[in-house]
Formats: sequence, structure tokens, C-alpha cells
Amino acid sequence: MGTFAAFFSRAIMQGTPLLFGAVGEIITEKSGNLNLGIPGIMYIGAISGVIGAFFYEQSDYYIPAIGVVIALLSCLLGSLLASLIYCFLTITLRANQNVTGLALTTFGVGFGNFFGGSLIKVTKSEVPYLSLAETGSAFSATTPLAGLGWFGKMFFSYGFMVYLAILLAVLASIFLNRTRAGLHLRAVGENPATADAAGINVTKHKYFATCAGGMIAGLGGLYFVMDYMGGIWANDGFGDRGWLAIAIVIFALWKPVLAIPASYLFGALYILFNYLSLPMSMIPIFQMLPYVVTILALLITSIRNNREKQPPAALGLSYFREDR
Repeated sequence: MGTFAAFFSRAIMQGTPLLFGAVGEIITEKSGNLNLGIPGIMYIGAISGVIGAFFYEQSDYYIPAIGVVIALLSCLLGSLLASLIYCFLTITLRANQNVTGLALTTFGVGFGNFFGGSLIKVTKSEVPYLSLAETGSAFSATTPLAGLGWFGKMFFSYGFMVYLAILLAVLASIFLNRTRAGLHLRAVGENPATADAAGINVTKHKYFATCAGGMIAGLGGLYFVMDYMGGIWANDGFGDRGWLAIAIVIFALWKPVLAIPASYLFGALYILFNYLSLPMSMIPIFQMLPYVVTILALLITSIRNNREKQPPAALGLSYFREDR
């Protein structure tokens, strides 16, 4: 039971950045915007939080709670600015969404590596990473309930951002399905011309969804650095998790609540090979499991006839009001 509890706990921690990214992308795609820049935004959110925490840790009056708040606000601000770049190019200037998203991802990774590398040089570190141990400890702090044996290990041994990710997924589902603003947002993603004719401000809803989604995704990058890595920033350390988050959107059928089990499933598949006694030749096969599942999800989605399990009808299409 102890081994399973450890595996379960690591799967939750692996899946949490994916959940942030998936929920953010679902909100964005519900407005009709296909933001392939999510991986780059997660990088920008992470390094923005790192920069804020780094300069605050240099002060003489460091308080962990304030360090957490500064890191969160810096992350949200950086993610917002990156999302606004995407919005301006694709919504205002009507640039191609796929190309813009890929360019933003490339920019975000380069942005993170440049400033991360610069901070490492500033500290004159002899190792290729930056440590923000105090802020990282504050992010990963758990409650006393974590000591309740295997049960506490499985459900209460996480920092606050794990529970925040689940809460945001639930709130996003309520917003999209139970509120007038959420229904307007879905209408924009399905048929922006009809929504515009009904008096819904298409541009405003697209900007709102893309920026809100980007800020949520940015929190995934911050979680990975501050909680999962314990406050350690290493260039290119985030890997391909941003792309897996986008794949989970399809796997979860564009439903935020379904993104919760989907993210943790992908998190489990990501680390499964570490908990199996496998010959070295088999390890690469098990490391491929998240990507195999992604391909299967794409195949299943492409052959479905159920409209409710399909992406928004206007996903990836720029809206020209004059074409109504």
C-alpha cells in the first residue's frame, strides 16, 4: 500500500501542471481561439514568478507568505502579457492562429531560458540551475493531515496549488455551463457571426477567454518550478508538459471537470516506468505511453459523430465582422 500511495502522490504532482495548462486551454478554445502558445506561456509564467521571488528573497525582511504572493502575482502578470500578445496578433490583426501560437511557444521558451540563465549568472552559481529554496518550501508546505498514514500521503501531502488546480477546473466548468457569460463565450466559439448578431461582443469575449486561459496555464509553469521542483529553475527543465496539456484538452472532450482525471492519468503514465521492474530495453516503450494515448485520443475524436464531443465549430478561425 505504501508503494501505491507513493505512486499515486507522484502521479498527482506530475499531473497538476498538465491540469492547469489543460483548463486554461479549454477556456481559450471555448471562445474559438486555438492557442498553441500554451507551452510558451507556461514557461513565461514560470520565469516571471521566479524573477519576482528571486528579487524578494534578496531583501532583508523575507516573509514566506509574501514571497508566495509576489511569485503568484508576477506569474499572472507575465502570463497575461504573453496572452495579450497572442490576442493582439490573432484577434485584432487576424494573424494565423497556428503560426502565432507556435511562434509564441518558441518565444516563451527562449524568454525563460534567457532570463533564467541570466539569473544563474547573477548568482555566480557553479551549477546550471537557480535555487529559490525558501519560496519553494512555502509553496510545497502541507497540512498536518499529511501524517495520516497512506491516506494522508495520497490526499493531503500536497502544496496548496494542487487543490487550486482542481478548484479552478470545477469553477471553469460551472462558469462555462451555468452562467450567462459562459454561455455567451461558448456561443462565440461555436458561431461568432450569430453571437455578434445577437449583440454579444465577440472581440471582448475572445480577449477575456484567451487572457484568463493563459493566466491559468501560467500557474502550471509556476507550480512545476516552485512546488514540484522545490524552487529550482533549470533551463529547458519543463520538458514537453505544455504540449501534453494541449493533448489533454482533446482527451477531456473540452470539459474542464474531465480534465482532472485525464491530467492525473497522464501524470501516472508519465512516471509509470519508474515503478515497474522492467528490463532496460522496455523502458522507452513505457515512456511512450502518454504520447500513444494522445494519438489514440486524436483518432477516436476524429471518428466521433456526437457533436457534444467535438471541438467548438469555429475553433482556429479568425472572425471578420464584414463577412457576416
